[in-house]
Amino acid sequence: MNVLSDNFAMFREGFIGTVELTVLSALLALVLGTLVAAFRVSPVPALRVFGTTWVTLLRNTPLVLLFLAVTLGLPALGLKGWDSFWLAVLALGCYTSAFICEALRSGINTVPVGQAEAARSIGMTFGQTLVQIVLPQAARTSIPPIGSLLIALAKNTAIASGFNVTELGSVQKTLNAASGYNIYVIFLWIAICYIIITFTISGLFRLLENRLAVAR
Repeated sequence: MNVLSDNFAMFREGFIGTVELTVLSALLALVLGTLVAAFRVSPVPALRVFGTTWVTLLRNTPLVLLFLAVTLGLPALGLKGWDSFWLAVLALGCYTSAFICEALRSGINTVPVGQAEAARSIGMTFGQTLVQIVLPQAARTSIPPIGSLLIALAKNTAIASGFNVTELGSVQKTLNAASGYNIYVIFLWIAICYIIITFTISGLFRLLENRLAVAR
């Protein structure tokens, strides 16, 4: 217990940092993922190409490489002054958005084609059909895989510790460098913190899934 009690402020700061990183990256991933999913099913060829390219590149790029591209590439393009925390949010959000997109697209494919055709027959545009008819049903189907993706996102935040971001991974690195602490105890407390975060996400999505299942 002395590892936690002696360094409680550090653990608290790292825990809050991980939660903030997870929440903000998740919001960005959900917005981008929904937008790219709409592009992938769009009747406009250019948008479909963009969506396919986005998903293909990001799903097949290691996350560490994406972090390097963001932290080194953006300043090289003249976009300087970004805080390392927001660069981490950008990298994690973009990376996860590709997987969110595919989860939503799978949900879209479960919606009967006849519903979209009926919507078009009464004069609804593609955007109206997607937002009002297709996406609400696809979202219900996609809740379990999206929950799993956000749990993976929470664990992926540990990579940010290598890029000067304060979160649980950086706490582990700092304490490992200090003498007098058992490394296994440090890992145990870090693991417990991640378990709290992932169990919370899992519980929230289980409640959401049950609520929407009743609403159906």
